[in-house]
Amino acid sequence: MSAFVIPAPAIAAVPVAGGGSFPVRRIFCVGRNYAAHAREMGHDPDREAPFFFCKPSDSILTGGRDMPYPTMCNDLHHEMELVVALGSGGCDIAEADALAKVWGYAAGLDMTRRDLQNEAKKAGRPWDMAKGFDCSAPIGELVPAAALADPTKGKIELKVNGVVRQTSDLSTLIWSIAETISYLSRLVRLEAGDLIFSGTPEGVAAVKRGDLMEGFVEHVGTVTARVV
Repeated sequence: MSAFVIPAPAIAAVPVAGGGSFPVRRIFCVGRNYAAHAREMGHDPDREAPFFFCKPSDSILTGGRDMPYPTMCNDLHHEMELVVALGSGGCDIAEADALAKVWGYAAGLDMTRRDLQNEAKKAGRPWDMAKGFDCSAPIGELVPAAALADPTKGKIELKVNGVVRQTSDLSTLIWSIAETISYLSRLVRLEAGDLIFSGTPEGVAAVKRGDLMEGFVEHVGTVTARVV
């Protein structure tokens, strides 16, 4: 007999290329991790310490399903990212050991209620409702790290209705994947099932209902979602 007083919520999971699914524990996102994007957002792109925000695990949107336009928003922005899925974790992980903690990679979108984020910034308030709303993390299939030659470099791109909006290379990340994992593990204990959205390149912009977003990360895969 279950000890829970209500039915336990379903475990959020990301499909894996070739079969199976990856259970999601937590979602961490890195802010302003490409220099050009930092500039377009009005910030200094020098190597300041990385900062992080979170999304709920059940904010993921998988299988190329439609993304409902969020309520309380008039300025919804796309942010194309490489997503890192951890197969193991720990505290104070050495940079040299960080990539060994990675189970796989995926293409993902950090969708943002930009109007709510800007209001929160001006008021000195948290960004939670700007970043962590329902269906705010569309994500493609996970590819096991063992199947990839070098996931730390390669083209990252997003098209909206067939027109390129964002394009860059993973090698231009300000903080590399290994550095990001190492630094984050000094702030919190990382565990298997954690996802890390690694930051977005320049070109973030608004989408409206009916727009089709098609993201691509070289060697990794794609993510697709239509805003409805």
